[in-house]
Amino acid sequence: MSVIAETSPAGLAGTSKAFERNRTLVQDEIRAVFQRVDPAQVAALVTELRLADRIFVTGAGRSGLVLKMAAMRLMHLGLTVHVVGETTAPAVRAGDLLLAASGSGTTAGVVKAAETAAAQGARVAAYTTSSGSPLAAIAAAVVLIPAAHKTDHTSAVSQQYSGSLFEQVLFTTTEAVFQSLWDEDASAPEDLWQRHANLE
Repeated sequence: MSVIAETSPAGLAGTSKAFERNRTLVQDEIRAVFQRVDPAQVAALVTELRLADRIFVTGAGRSGLVLKMAAMRLMHLGLTVHVVGETTAPAVRAGDLLLAASGSGTTAGVVKAAETAAAQGARVAAYTTSSGSPLAAIAAAVVLIPAAHKTDHTSAVSQQYSGSLFEQVLFTTTEAVFQSLWDEDASAPEDLWQRHANLE
């Protein structure tokens, strides 16, 4: 692709039209899948969050990044949250919850973490596309996000690339979970702000 073509009036107009088209595509796909996330499954996961002594989050790649964002929001609510793999994460134990995300439910590191947590007496909650996956089999609470996982390149569910729709709906779901917990907590924004990072 030529830089000249990209910056010409015709090239810029083409990019603008492509953006408009793809903005609609992304919005429509997120809306369609997000509306199919089962509120009862989410409620079961939220119950696990409420009952946990401590919460650990794990996921690979972009799913892991989404759960790191979710961990921050849960910390803002005053919950004790750790990110698996960080040097400050302690040992998991009974009474803890591992919150895991894997589109396929087969991501080796995520499944291994779930197995370890369960063996230590901790509970597991999971976000995945597959109810029949190894991760779902371990989890006490499973939220199914009905999007194609990243290796399914022939799915009619999404025109986006490699798991993007799962990750997008994972993010919106975790944000809605945070908002729901905050509704119940009823803390003022200023109270949450006191826990916001100040070493930035």
